[in-house]
Amino acid sequence: MAARGALAAVSRHLRQGLGGSFSTNSLQSSTIRNRGILLSTNIQWVQYSNLHIDVPKDLSKPAITISDEPDTLYKRLSILVKGHDKSVLNSYEYFAVLAAKELGISLKVHEPPKKTERFTLLKSVHIFKKHRVQYETRTLYRCLELERVTGCTADVYLEYIQRNLPEGVAMEVTKTRLEPLPEHVKKPIWKTVPEETEESKS
Repeated sequence: MAARGALAAVSRHLRQGLGGSFSTNSLQSSTIRNRGILLSTNIQWVQYSNLHIDVPKDLSKPAITISDEPDTLYKRLSILVKGHDKSVLNSYEYFAVLAAKELGISLKVHEPPKKTERFTLLKSVHIFKKHRVQYETRTLYRCLELERVTGCTADVYLEYIQRNLPEGVAMEVTKTRLEPLPEHVKKPIWKTVPEETEESKS
């Protein structure tokens, strides 16, 4: 009750102090019969104008930086993903392909052959040479190849898929970058070499 009285006093004070900044609609009262129970509701609509406490007034758009340096171009971006669980690799491959499709990147996926390693150990520590145990590790691979990607797109895509890399999965990235020809290669070599005179030939 005390909180309701304080709220009414504050709203009265705001109406008197701000004058025309409030517009109060008519008081609506209705009685609703719901499953044999009378419910009476009193709704009062108050419209606030020019009263924004939490929102700062001077909102400025963030500055966009434009650099004259050209973006890095990659001819090929090869991502090798390896793990021991086939279902985890399949789900991660689906996730990576879906992310590339959303960014509009052309992606090729192929599966290199799996690598199997066997270890033969003695069953006992020192004796019974014929009693041995074999352990086997199988490493499965998925290779994702992105072609003709800019540096910004490659950084965003790699960061996104690396953040969502599941446990027990390793990733190896190989980048093939396109670079302009150096100045000394652009000019023909025969123009830089001085011509031999006839005297030196004889």
